[in-house]
Amino acid sequence: MRDFRKLKVWEKAHYLALAIYQATASFPREEVYGLTSQMRRAATSVPANIAEGCGRTGTVELARFLQIAMGSASELEYHLLLGRDLNFISGVDYTRFVGQVTEIKQMLTSYIRRLKASS
Repeated sequence: MRDFRKLKVWEKAHYLALAIYQATASFPREEVYGLTSQMRRAATSVPANIAEGCGRTGTVELARFLQIAMGSASELEYHLLLGRDLNFISGVDYTRFVGQVTEIKQMLTSYIRRLKASS
């Protein structure tokens, strides 16, 4: 069992989730069960799946949960694009958030490769 709190990728994903919560707080009220909810769930799914994978035994299971986290990061990437195109997110915030998502995805990819090489 690994301590997810020690992983830089988890830390970055956690802080991105916090930022997404703040950003979506200003979304239109009618989006509370729509895009707001979708973005928040995708954003929290990334660090949650990293944490869950760390609680599992073996590198194969950890890698599987990291892959799920990667999928959630990609989903969040689309939701950010949609939010920008609907003018719910500024261009500046969109660029910042997408940069963070891209960095997290690169870190996940690297970690998955290391795990697969060691097994």
